[in-house]
Amino acid sequence: MIPPVKQVTSLVAVALLIAGCSAPGSSAKTSRSANASSSSLPSSSPSPTASGPASPVPLTAVFALLTTTTSADKYTVSIVGIDGKVVASTQASSPIAVTCADAAAAVMPYPVSTSNDRAYYMDAQGVVRFLTVQGDTGRATTVPIGGGRRSTFAVSPDDQRIAVVVSDFTSAGVSLRLYVEDLNGGTNHVDIFSSSGPTGLWPIGWHGANLVVAKVPACASGGGPFCCGPSELHVVDPATAERRFTVGNATCVITGTPSPAGAVCEDTKASQDVVLDWTGASSRTFPVPGPMAAYLSPDGRFVALVSGTGTSVTGTNKTLQMQACGWIDSNHLIAGSDSQVQTRVGDLTTGKVVPVAVEGACAGRLPGGL
Repeated sequence: MIPPVKQVTSLVAVALLIAGCSAPGSSAKTSRSANASSSSLPSSSPSPTASGPASPVPLTAVFALLTTTTSADKYTVSIVGIDGKVVASTQASSPIAVTCADAAAAVMPYPVSTSNDRAYYMDAQGVVRFLTVQGDTGRATTVPIGGGRRSTFAVSPDDQRIAVVVSDFTSAGVSLRLYVEDLNGGTNHVDIFSSSGPTGLWPIGWHGANLVVAKVPACASGGGPFCCGPSELHVVDPATAERRFTVGNATCVITGTPSPAGAVCEDTKASQDVVLDWTGASSRTFPVPGPMAAYLSPDGRFVALVSGTGTSVTGTNKTLQMQACGWIDSNHLIAGSDSQVQTRVGDLTTGKVVPVAVEGACAGRLPGGL
């Protein structure tokens, strides 16, 4: 998941990241996670046995995924409903930060992904685990890590496949390879793309049968809006990496996490935002006063524009007193927390904003398909 943007300083991340190297592994037993209270959250560690994850339970509601920063020894992932209630939380050991040979920070997304019924998160050993809305946790697979190496991943909506970008960072940028394999057991493995240079890739989700990857700078340099997040999104064949569509470009940079309806980019020359579908075609434009986060609702009707004073929604006369970092469904927005702001959920229909009892930044939604 692309990290969220949070006004100008967070446009760096648009939202919404190791000693030892692990090969793709097998799934393991399911356990019940702590719910809501971070004080009792268990740490995540590899399971010594492999018995396969329990069958996913189809969702009957929509949820947001939050994650805390990975700068601490452990980070927390939480699943939140449209009513602001936390339905499940768990912790994992934080992946060690990677750099471009100590010359600059490597640009990385949160180490999480969502399917249609589960959240997935990676620990410091490269073990990818899952969390369900019922609070169950379990081991799904393992991805390569170690030294200046980090893996990013996206699990398919049906929990069957995982796309992984393995990135080795250097002072010149990154050397990467993209592979896709079965989530359970690592079978049907195919290496489909590799490259080296100043540009990296993140696998950020799946659109139908296609994989979506984000084009990003490998290393953080300088600052300012759009410096360190995805510039464009590529819709590719997960068997061959053949690019089918490009969403956004160098002159119209992606300004927020995409949704099932597409994404928003900012045409900086024309001072306007452009709503794009998953073929890269423009459906409409509207003026903006300057760089700001913009999030397209899952049904494509609305765009949430985030400023320092709140979140206004195009196509309505509503402004919510919160700085949104994403949509839960097409009527509910969520705002992440930091040291000064509490996590909140806003109802577009009523204008009501309710607090959420956990910290974290937007890291995805369930169901998780794009």
